[in-house]
This record gives sequence, structure tokens and C-alpha cells, in this order.
Amino acid sequence: MASVHESLYFNPMMTNGVVHANVFGIKDWVTPYKIAVLVLLNEMGRTGEGAVSLMERRRLNQLLLPLLQGPDITLSKLYKLIEESCPQLANSVQIRIKLMAEGELKDMEQFFDDLSDSFSGTEPEVHKTSVVGLFLRHMILAYSKLSFSQVFKLYTALQQYFQNGEKKAVEDADMELTSREEGERKMEKEELDVSVREEEVSCSGPLSQKQAEFFLSQQAALLKNDETKALTPASLQKELNNLLKFNPDFAEAHYLSYLNNLRVQDVFSSTHSLLHYFDRLILTGAESKSNGEEGYGRSLRYAALNLAALHCRFGHYQQAELALQEAIRIAQESNDHVCLQHCLSWLYVLGQKRSDSYVLLEHSVKKAVHFGLPRAFAGKTANKLMDALKDSDLLHWKHSLSELIDISIAQKTAIWRLYGRSTMALQQAQMLLSMNSLESVSAGVQQNNTESFAVALCHLAELHAEQGCFAAAAEVLKHLKERFPPNTQHAQLWMLCDQKIQFDRAMNDGKYHLADSLVTGITALNSIEGVYRKAVVLQAQNQMTEAHKLLQKLLTYCEKLKNTEMVISVLLSVAELYWRSSSPTIAMPVLLQALALSKEYRLQYLASETVLNLAYAQLILGIPEQALTLLHMAIEPILADGAILDKGRAMFLVAKCQVASAASYDPPKKAEALEAAIENLNEAKNYFAKVDCKERIRDVVYFQARLYNALGKTQERNRCAMLFRQLHQELPSHGVPLINHL
Repeated sequence: MASVHESLYFNPMMTNGVVHANVFGIKDWVTPYKIAVLVLLNEMGRTGEGAVSLMERRRLNQLLLPLLQGPDITLSKLYKLIEESCPQLANSVQIRIKLMAEGELKDMEQFFDDLSDSFSGTEPEVHKTSVVGLFLRHMILAYSKLSFSQVFKLYTALQQYFQNGEKKAVEDADMELTSREEGERKMEKEELDVSVREEEVSCSGPLSQKQAEFFLSQQAALLKNDETKALTPASLQKELNNLLKFNPDFAEAHYLSYLNNLRVQDVFSSTHSLLHYFDRLILTGAESKSNGEEGYGRSLRYAALNLAALHCRFGHYQQAELALQEAIRIAQESNDHVCLQHCLSWLYVLGQKRSDSYVLLEHSVKKAVHFGLPRAFAGKTANKLMDALKDSDLLHWKHSLSELIDISIAQKTAIWRLYGRSTMALQQAQMLLSMNSLESVSAGVQQNNTESFAVALCHLAELHAEQGCFAAAAEVLKHLKERFPPNTQHAQLWMLCDQKIQFDRAMNDGKYHLADSLVTGITALNSIEGVYRKAVVLQAQNQMTEAHKLLQKLLTYCEKLKNTEMVISVLLSVAELYWRSSSPTIAMPVLLQALALSKEYRLQYLASETVLNLAYAQLILGIPEQALTLLHMAIEPILADGAILDKGRAMFLVAKCQVASAASYDPPKKAEALEAAIENLNEAKNYFAKVDCKERIRDVVYFQARLYNALGKTQERNRCAMLFRQLHQELPSHGVPLINHL
């Protein structure tokens, strides 16, 4: 059946079934649904204050705004909404609509004539300038402009609208009577869902200007703040296509279509919608009206800039660079410094593979400060970086830019983790999650389902996992999965976080086959991280040649990208590979290179971990006293902010150095040193137990058994030996000598 809206929607701009581009020049027009809303308003005015309780009237008032602004809905759904607020009024509305639909055309005519009485008298029921008053006046004016044939079509549509509602009510009653068995109830529910969708489609048509603007702003806000409550990508695209069918030049609808296509990573459709958005801006003259004659060029250069950002997001760097060059050319012709600054920032992003990327970044920072667009920059000291963020925060708080405030706090969380300050990172993440948003949103919208919150929650999950609190990390991840379902645009963040935590647990537990199976998922989400973890698995499986080749390729690639954090991690893995291959002297220059990078970029935690590895290399080379001196330099940051596994490694290494240093001591002093080493081993074992690292617990108890034997403590030695045997049978060493890794 053809849509009722297509046949009559009384739009003077519609001729021969074609809606002209300026369809939204008409503010509003009358539909059967709006007649039902008018009946509701009329009944609310006629009902005395005593007949409706205060709470019911308050619920009705809250219901009115979405009814006035939202798209048309079915009559049965409207009845249900009114009944939830005030059952008595719902019955009165139903009777009035039934009498009008089953009566004659003159009943509808009389109804609209009586609406004008709402504004009469010294104390009118409705004020002309109120929201309800404006709606009533628009409806009365739109109805008065209709020709006789259009009035007749409207009345026919009202009858059809009423009949569909009655049919739905009968179906509901039949379902209640026949839904005794589970199978029948499920089948009939599916049939009912289909009929409801068909009915809603038959009632869907061109929205008025206000309805369209409300729908677009609502969905855009939901996509930004709470994507789970927005329409699904398919449903939203269907509504947008229906909207664009009646008004192809509605620029905002094209932009929402662009955002919707980004959700499902549809390159072609998102590019198509973005280009249409800027084309419509130019065609309708919206930019020229707001920006004078300069508006046309402004649309062109920002269209090119947005297209460059879109290609960059999908990894099409060559196309992005071409679009960016076009944006730069137009911006230079127009002398638009702000646009040029944005172009410069994107040019740095695209040029990170080039050697001059740092020069571009420095130039970007200088220009940003000059034009009031502060930017954070990498490779500087923590205090300078935090000062830059502080200056930006002052502007954000001054102008109540809550989204930028959230992004800034999320950046600080990541920066503190990069610098190895887990306590500060935890504090920043908690601050972001406990903040009340400065933006006012409609009721029912869960605010701040944004990328910054996803990043903060992922940091929280990783921080808890590092401390051995896997149950807490699982709860955070569960919340992330509920807040950002797999089909949403920020789901990849928690997916990667979840895979990394599972990988670390599998490695700690000695289940290398399970860790290897997780590498594929990590690589799909982050190729660099995936390759690094593949090398870690190969190294643990004693495939040293393959691991070395992979690490060397990754090192070259990361040095080219200037990914300093990953470069240091790869260097540490290469050094470990060397000493596990009995070549500690070759590992020393590699470790010194890692230490120099850590010191240069002020990465304190990575520097401490590098010193830990240097101390172990010195222990292997037979100079435990110097190793112990180095450990005193590195162990404090690790015990203060390090992961539980790193704390255990540090204490285990201290015990090894103490035992090696005690070889030349007198017997009483040697026994005392061995006792102190056993205490440190107990502490290391407790740390390893928290993260369920059975392989390292096995090494600890083996070492303890030997120390107890040297001290003549047979009972303690036998206990440790039995525990070692159990773990060794569960985790065979694959022929690798014990205690040969840090």
C-alpha cells in the first residue's frame, strides 16, 4: 500500500508526486498523528485540576515535548504512552478520536474551529507564545491553508490511521488469549513484531522541519554520548534514506549518514555522504549566508580537510595526502590560518614516516600557540608536557568544553602510564570516571560514552591486571562490553585490552599454545603489538632464530616510525634473547642503547626495567656486587609503581645477587646473607603467586631448595623440592637450563 504521506502530505512544494528541494520551507503540516496529539491537548485543557492528580499531570507535561517534536507514531503506541501517564485521559482521547473517525467530515472541521477557543478569554488555557501554543497555532494555520480536496484526503487518512490502531488492539487481545504455550507465544510475538514494523513503515513519511531537526540532533547526540541507545546502523540509514527521499538537499542528513557509515567502517558510503554534505552546503548557500562571500571557499577547503581525515582514518594515506594538498592550496589562497594549522597537524600525522616529521611537529606547536590552538607535543620532559596540557585545560574549563576536558584527562592518564607512574595514572582515570559532565543531555541518555572514557576504562582494566586483580579487571571489561558493544566505533579499544590481558595471563601460566592463538586477534587490532607478542611467544618456545629475525624487522620498522616505547621494549627482548643464548656480552650494548633512549625521553619505568636487565647481565658476567649497586638504583620505582610481575622479578634478582655476593663471605656472614636471600625469595614467590606465574614460582622454589640445603634445613628443603617437582612435571623446561632468565 502506498504511503499515506506520499499521497497527500499537503505540502504546497509537492507537485506530481515530487517534493522540491525546499520542502523544509514549510514549518509544519497536519497529519493524523498530529490530530491525535491535538485531541490530547484539548482533553488536557478541558479536564479540571481535580480530575487529574499532580503526578499524572507532571508525567503528561514531560510526555508532551517528545510527542510534539518527535516523528509520527502509530495510534496504538500513542495510546500506550498516554495510558502510562494518565489512564483516565487515555480513555477520553480514545473516545474523542473514535467519534471523529467514525463520524463525518464536519466533525473534524468543528474540532479545528473549536481549537481557536483555547486562546480566548482573559485567562486562556494556552499562551500563544508557549511551546504548546505555537504548535496549536501552526496546526490551525496549516489546516486553514488546505484546499477542500486536501481536507478530504486528510480525513480519509485519519480514518485509516484509526482503523490501523483498532486492528493492532484486536491483535494484542488475541495474543493474550492464545499465548499459553511457550512455542505459540514466541511465534505470535514474531508475527506481531512484523506487523508493527509494517504499520510503522506505512505511517512514515516526510517529517516537518522541526521533526527532522529534532530527529537528527537526537541521533547525533546519541552517537556521540551513548551509541548503544541510538538506532542500529541499518535502521538509522533506512530512516535517513526516507528523509532524503523527500528532501535530497538536506545537508545535515547527509552528515549524519556519514557518521553512521563510519560506525560500520563503510569507506565508500561514508565518503559519498561526506561529499554530498559539503555539496549541499554550497548549493543551499548555508555557508555563504553565515560567512558572507567567503562561505563558498570555506566549504571547499574544509571539505578537502575532512576528506583527508576520513582517508587517514581508513589507512588510505596516499589519497589523504592528495586531499590535504588540495585543502592547503585553497586555505593559502584564502589566507585561512586556522585551516592551515589543522592541515599542518594532519600533515604531521601523515608524515610520521619521514625524517622531517619532528620539524613539522615543532612548527605546528609554534603556529598553534600563535593562533590560540594549543597542542601537546611528544619527546619532551614530563613537566613541559604537563604545562602544555595545563594551559589547554585553562581554556577548556573557562569555556566549559567538557569533551576537550575529558580528552585532556584521558591523555594525562596515558602519559602517566608512559612515564611509569601507575598511581598517578590511576588517579587521573578515576577522576575522569567520577566527573559530572558539563553538558546537559536529555533524560535516559548515559552521558560520556565517548572515546576518552573507553580509553580510561581500558587503562583501569590493565592497571588492575598488572596488580594481579584479575577479577576486578574482568568486571571493568564486562562494563566496557556493555557500554561499548562490539558493533560500536570504540569497541576495538577494549577488544585489544582484553586480548592483551588474556595473552599475559597465558604467558604467566606457561600456556604458550594459548598465547600463540591470541596473537592473531591482537595483530588484527594492532599490527605492531601483534608482531611483538608473536616474537615473545617464539622466544618462550625457544625458537630463538625466528624470534630474532622478527624482532630485528620490528625494531627497524619502529625506529622508522619513531615509536620509542616499542623500540625500547624490542631492545629489551633482544637483550634477553642474547643472554638466553649464552651471549651476555652482546646484550650489554643493546641494553645501554635502551637505557639511553629511556633517559632521553624521561621514561622512568622503562629506564628502571632496563637497569634491572643490566644488573642481570652483570650477574651473569660474574660481577654481582656491581649488579647489586645497580639494583638499589632501579628497585624503588619498580616497587612503588611497577607491575606485580616486575616486582617479583626484581626481588628474585636481588636474592640471586645476594647469594652470588656471599660466596666469598665468612661462614656466619654467609649464612646471614643466605637467610636474607630466602626472605626476598619468599616475597618474590608471593608476587608471582598473585599473577599465577607458575614458571617463575618453580624457579623460586628450586633456588630456595638449594639455599635450604646449603643451610642444612632438611625439612624446608624437602618441602620446596616437592613443590618444585609438582610444578616441573606440570611445566617441563624443554631442555632449557633453569634460572637463566630474569
